[in-house]
Amino acid sequence: MNEVRGRRKVRVGRVLSDRMEKTVVVAVETRVRHPLYGKIMRRTTKFKAHYEPVDQSGQPFEVGENDIVEIMETRPISKEKRWRVVRIIEKAK
Repeated sequence: MNEVRGRRKVRVGRVLSDRMEKTVVVAVETRVRHPLYGKIMRRTTKFKAHYEPVDQSGQPFEVGENDIVEIMETRPISKEKRWRVVRIIEKAK
């Protein structure tokens, strides 16, 4: 009965929008080689991620546009939200 759960996916991306309550839109950019021509292309995927304005320790946790954040896969929170903000790597200037 001691089954091992898979590791949760972690991505780093830039916040595009913070206009919703407790939700941010994060753009994650991946670099992919073109199958025929070999050119490296940039692919951007948008994720809706959940965040709480106050973290577990009671500190304010404010995410704004153009912040670089780390998001982690989680259980479905709503129709489109399956990710949550783990930490802010870099605040926008």
